Amino acid sequence: MTALNVLYLHHRMSSIKIWLTTRFPALDSRDYVLFLIGQFISVIGTWMQATALPYLAYRISGRPLDLGLIGFANTLPTLLFALPAGVLVERWDKRKVVILLQAVMSVQAFGLTYLAFTGHLEIWHILLLAFIYGSAVSVEVTARQAMLIELAGKEALPSAIALQTTAFNLGRVIGPVVAAGLITTTGNEGTVFLANGVSYIFVIIGLFFARTRFKVEKEAESSVGMRNEFKEGLRYIGSSALVLSAILMSALLGFFGIPLIQQLPAIARDILQPGLTSEALIAARTSNLYMAQGIGAVTAALMMAYFASTDKSATLLWGQVLFILPIIALGMTVNTKLAFFLLIFIGWGTVVQLISMNIMIQIRVPNELRGRVFSVYFWGLQGVAPFGSILIGWVAQTWQVQTAILVGGLACLAGTILIRAIFMQKNKAEQGLGMP
Repeated sequence: MTALNVLYLHHRMSSIKIWLTTRFPALDSRDYVLFLIGQFISVIGTWMQATALPYLAYRISGRPLDLGLIGFANTLPTLLFALPAGVLVERWDKRKVVILLQAVMSVQAFGLTYLAFTGHLEIWHILLLAFIYGSAVSVEVTARQAMLIELAGKEALPSAIALQTTAFNLGRVIGPVVAAGLITTTGNEGTVFLANGVSYIFVIIGLFFARTRFKVEKEAESSVGMRNEFKEGLRYIGSSALVLSAILMSALLGFFGIPLIQQLPAIARDILQPGLTSEALIAARTSNLYMAQGIGAVTAALMMAYFASTDKSATLLWGQVLFILPIIALGMTVNTKLAFFLLIFIGWGTVVQLISMNIMIQIRVPNELRGRVFSVYFWGLQGVAPFGSILIGWVAQTWQVQTAILVGGLACLAGTILIRAIFMQKNKAEQGLGMP
């Protein structure tokens, strides 16, 4: 290669870098990029396990209620630990907290690996390990979200949130495909759990080398106690109609919306082409449903990253519409191709809602309250989910899976209309007054 070619190649690479950092400002931070690469590898493993575990559980028991119980065990810790975590992570080094809890998740995956390979895995094992995993996640998510601004800076925060969500949802597409391939090839879900356990090591390594250059040290002040600090966060939420409405909408999504997706293994086995009973075909069909949701999710995340400055309140409305209507339609179809198509929109709507609410809250909330307020938002999203999982699982077990999906979709529709009707005028009034 001539010197002229080298110079041209260098110029092209520089141009691409400038374009990327202009459109995605978070990529200008070396520390954020290190985290993002490790996180991307890790979430592929996470979605591999998220696909294989309910498939395995439903293969063992054949009961939709067990899928609801796994969702219950997975999200119950959020109900218990997310709110105090919001106060605690503001006192701790968030990067070190994320590293520690990623290690706990890795150990949990290796525990599943051992039980699957030895043939001793039972439903109660899955429930226990799901609770351990959920306990780590209930604190880690708050610490990780509050850490993003320390890695990327406030100006690049919308880009950082959207890119992280893009990586998460690319894993949602890749993970189920890899999981189905491993299960089909090896005939043992343990290989999936093993790969997930290893994947956590990459995000841990990335964070070991990353530095929180944008971290703002909290000024020393006399402690007023965790309870009073938490009450301060609640008072702020109550004073902001925008933040409160976003939290209520997240709770609605967490109670009725997300638990519906936990029934995908039952839909794949019992609703769509139930005559095709080969385990390889069922595993592939289950994987395809998760992948369809992931395709929509990745599209949404990339769109939200590219159009980072778009009005999030309007975007949130589109996300709600294109989540709720396909959910209702999914509850009335037995066609595999149509279900695949609907799940693309469901994945898109889910992610648009989550990113919009996340950015609306993080941009609005002051630095010193961010951990506390985000923990309440996360509690609203995941803390109520255990009861939603049990309710949807019970309806699916007692009547039909399709009935459960239809009920959940209609409940999301009614709840969204009600919350928007109550808070729409208050939000406009706040914006007109220029409230923070």
